[in-house]
Amino acid sequence: MCNNITRDNSPAFDCLAITNVQVFPFKEGAALGHMKALATIIINDQIQIRGLRVMDGENGLFVSYPNDPFYKGDDFRTFVSPITRQLREHIENCVLEKYQAAIA
Repeated sequence: MCNNITRDNSPAFDCLAITNVQVFPFKEGAALGHMKALATIIINDQIQIRGLRVMDGENGLFVSYPNDPFYKGDDFRTFVSPITRQLREHIENCVLEKYQAAIA
């Protein structure tokens, strides 16, 4: 079992390392709307998450997680999403960094 807390009680990601990020940017087009790219991440060289989307929102770029296409509720239901804010920010930083490098 991983120890996810450091000595100063701040979360650490010792056991959740993003070992690979692939970003597939789109060419600009009206049909894509706010979606700028698709992304895939691999965690610890053991689990792959596909279908992440780089979106351009009111407050800038962010990462959106894959939605269940068969869910019929008012909201979206994601297949996978980070529980903690720190992990969400870590994944978003890795994906957006790779996206910026890909479009440069």
